[in-house]
Amino acid sequence: MIKQLLFISASSLLFACNNSDTNNTVMTGDSGHITAGTDSSSTTHENDGTNATESLSTNARSKWHSYGRDSMGSAWKTDDSTIHLDASVKNDWQTKNGGDILTNEEYGNFDLSLDWKISKGGNSGIMFYIHEDSSKYKYPWETGLEMQVVDNERHPDGKLFKHQAGDLYDLIPISKKVFHPAGEWNHVQITSNKGDLVFHVNGEEVLHTTLWDDAWKKLVAGSKFKDMKDFGTFRTGKIGLQDHGFDVWFKNVQIRKL
Repeated sequence: MIKQLLFISASSLLFACNNSDTNNTVMTGDSGHITAGTDSSSTTHENDGTNATESLSTNARSKWHSYGRDSMGSAWKTDDSTIHLDASVKNDWQTKNGGDILTNEEYGNFDLSLDWKISKGGNSGIMFYIHEDSSKYKYPWETGLEMQVVDNERHPDGKLFKHQAGDLYDLIPISKKVFHPAGEWNHVQITSNKGDLVFHVNGEEVLHTTLWDDAWKKLVAGSKFKDMKDFGTFRTGKIGLQDHGFDVWFKNVQIRKL
């Protein structure tokens, strides 16, 4: 996580459009949702018919790059259908030849799913709506939102409210602690459609909130991001995987434009 987010399966990492009957997704609310907005009603994701499908089954490294660079840092290893950050050589609190990695493409309304596994005592994150301008923002988390990836049992952040695995970092905690422990795979889904944000963890909906309304602005104003004037304001941006100086693995990543 922030200081104080693959080999991505070559066969399963997809940037996809809505191109079949199963691509219309309905998110339905219940009393267990965490809501930071005025409308937690169900939202239908409709196919606009404009999004082509891009497979990352070959040359996956060309689809991602380290923040502010042209290519992915060499500490990010692609092997065994997984992308793995080898954090054995440190550079301050991050990794030498690592850095946060970002998609080359930007996304507005999207459905992202992936599996992650964290090392014992580890910390990382899945970021989205990143505005990449390294001359203005030193780190992606100065603009992008983050689902926390962390070993709750061993890392200090895992003991803090709104800093635990799956939380919308420093903003909203998830409603159910359904993560598997460090060293085991977890499946997550992040769906954002017209300001309606939903997190699923290991098959269960754990967070549902509204972005960019007045309630959202108040939420950010009460967080550690309050002095970052552009944080959480961009409605399109890149998706990122974080180098926080710990080994972390990602696989089965799919990004579907809505």
